Amino acid sequence: MSSAIAFAIFALAFITLAIFYLFFYPDWRRQRTLGQPFPERWRTLLHSQVPLYSALPAELRHQLEQHVQLFLAEKDFYGCDGLELDDRIRLTIAGHACLLILARSWSEYDEIRSVLVYPALYRVRGHENDGLLVHLSDEIRAGEASSLGQVVLAWSECEQAVNSPDGPHNVILHEFAHQLDYLDGLADGAPPLDRAQASHWQQTMSRAYEHLQHSLHRQRHSWLDPYGATAPAEFFAVLTEAFFQQPQHLYREQPDVYEALKAFYRLDPAAYPRAARTACSFL
Repeated sequence: MSSAIAFAIFALAFITLAIFYLFFYPDWRRQRTLGQPFPERWRTLLHSQVPLYSALPAELRHQLEQHVQLFLAEKDFYGCDGLELDDRIRLTIAGHACLLILARSWSEYDEIRSVLVYPALYRVRGHENDGLLVHLSDEIRAGEASSLGQVVLAWSECEQAVNSPDGPHNVILHEFAHQLDYLDGLADGAPPLDRAQASHWQQTMSRAYEHLQHSLHRQRHSWLDPYGATAPAEFFAVLTEAFFQQPQHLYREQPDVYEALKAFYRLDPAAYPRAARTACSFL
């Protein structure tokens, strides 16, 4: 065999492998992952750690399980400050995170690479340079999201959300809502929307955001977390918490906002009675 023929065969094989890896390998890998039976231990943990899971119709429960399988297969988890990760921690985070894309495409989480978990609230030190002076900052955080595909969570806050499924706070939902917001490259409180949705979203959310700011400025009590008034991106994340945690309350207080979120998430959690409010259905 001449060197030219050998080189041509090698080049063809290389090109074939490159095409497979770029265009077919991700789907092949995911199908292989989904071909594995869902572990019964994982199912038990979802029942105990993700309150919504137990009341989901069989179709949605199966869909959530598939998303969780992919999440655990493709995302790297890291324990910080000595935290030992186990299935309970991973399933709690993956289960809640995947609720946000339960009726949407798994590909919306493609850019998420890793999840860092601290045992409790953690300290972040940084600095800002205004051109003249360097200002040092020292913040205590429960979680944060990054446009670089990283999510950081405090496990103590995750557990609090599990123990209070009807409460106003769920740090997992909050930070993964930021990840959806990042999909269009901007953390502006408006995730990717089609043209028809975008106009309605802008009008509805801007009006609601200004109303919250105005109420807080006049020192009026707001049932919605005041942190939502700090920026449109935080407003979207706080509303996402309310949509899944307190849907009936959100619908009563701000029906237009609820309808906008329902159209985006393609779920309607407020359609269920309070006693069974941990269920959702496809629209």
